[in-house]
Amino acid sequence: MTKILFVGPQGSGKSTQARLLAQFLHLPYISTGDIFRRLRQENSEEGRAIKQILDSGELVDDQITAELVKKGLKDIDVQNGFIMDGYPRTLEQIKFFDPGFDKVFYLKLSDEEALKRLLKRGREDDTEDLIAERLRIYHEQTDPILDFYQKKGTLITIDGEGIIEQIQDRIRRVIGGQE
Repeated sequence: MTKILFVGPQGSGKSTQARLLAQFLHLPYISTGDIFRRLRQENSEEGRAIKQILDSGELVDDQITAELVKKGLKDIDVQNGFIMDGYPRTLEQIKFFDPGFDKVFYLKLSDEEALKRLLKRGREDDTEDLIAERLRIYHEQTDPILDFYQKKGTLITIDGEGIIEQIQDRIRRVIGGQE
């Protein structure tokens, strides 16, 4: 069973790279963003609660996020493993639920490059100030999990600069081309 996590700042391309690797390895791709968006559409108590949190611009709390990921893993076939994007983002989330990743790919990207990439997207909420604040929060909350996985010996830092194919090639070389 192969359990892989992708971590990186907004704009690092972690979702793109995780999806490509999932296709290459024939493993399910799991994203907390996808889980939240799916739930947000449901007319259930849980769905309405998630919608209210997201619509207010807040983050879904660590315990709820952990429970949703745990439930999401039960809902799909993960017997051969999975590729995850977006969980865990904090040490607190790991305390609630640790999937036990074999490899953690950290797509390293400078804040300057992340800012450049995010501004190119042209989204309304991608102003320089908002991006800088999101990157500050990312570093504050997520940098500690990099140390956690480094100490476990599962962290693999990948240069996130360059074009999509180059970055995917770097990741596959680490994987060793296994299918």
